[in-house]
Amino acid sequence: MIVITGATGALNGATVDHLLQRLPASELAVAVRDLGRAQRFADRGVEVRRGDYADPTSLPGAFADADQLLLVSSSDPAADAVALHRAAIEAAVAAGVGRILYTSHQGAAPGTPFPAGRDHAATEQLLAESGVPWTSLRNGFYAHSLSWLTGPWRETGVIAVPADGPVSWTAREDVAEAAAVVLASNGAHGGPITLTAGAAPTFEEVAALASELSGRTVERVVVGDDEWVAAQVAAGQPEFVARFLLGMYQAADQGFFAGVDPLLGELLGREPRTVRDLLAEPAHQGS
Repeated sequence: MIVITGATGALNGATVDHLLQRLPASELAVAVRDLGRAQRFADRGVEVRRGDYADPTSLPGAFADADQLLLVSSSDPAADAVALHRAAIEAAVAAGVGRILYTSHQGAAPGTPFPAGRDHAATEQLLAESGVPWTSLRNGFYAHSLSWLTGPWRETGVIAVPADGPVSWTAREDVAEAAAVVLASNGAHGGPITLTAGAAPTFEEVAALASELSGRTVERVVVGDDEWVAAQVAAGQPEFVARFLLGMYQAADQGFFAGVDPLLGELLGREPRTVRDLLAEPAHQGS
């Protein structure tokens, strides 16, 4: 039995869809906070269980009989992610789960300026200490984030960032499919594995691509941290979220997202999507 948490979200939901192309529905279960949102899986014969990291009493039943368990990382920047992950890992150990897989992030390290990267590193340490076989899926930075991280460049011709550095922008759809391949491999991949696209462009290079594809000049401009945060707040972003994102740019500047790995393409059996592919999609064209 493979149990997948967070299946009502885009990432692990897509992983379940890909698993259903490889395995019978009877071999899958999803653990979700809101049972009603998982109806589409129930309709396909997947067992739906309630499981909420913030409610540890819900987890033993959610993880029961799991040969493999895919834990989605907390996506709430205001939450104590490591505490939530600890509760899930402890419940998995108690339930006798055979292998834990975890959606981590490239550049997971105690010293990264990106807060989520520190949380992922701490969670990987918990996994290493759990005594259960584990796999950490260190996904590249999700490429769809570029839609809002680059700002309204179509209108302004400017991509304003507080720092610049290479980022292996990676399609969430690709890593979701790769997670299904890893789960179906039944333990062929252990420990941390890095899943990235084949290139790591800087925001300056992204601006050049945007210029080429849009037919207008798009310039990358580096502004001060405080100026950038103020602009985000003025646009309606809570300040703590803006400062959370500031750490991402600082981590990029320090090279935490610069590495690329061929494993994603090997698992998919094709080249992963690129930043050019993303920018060229009709939904990302100018208004």
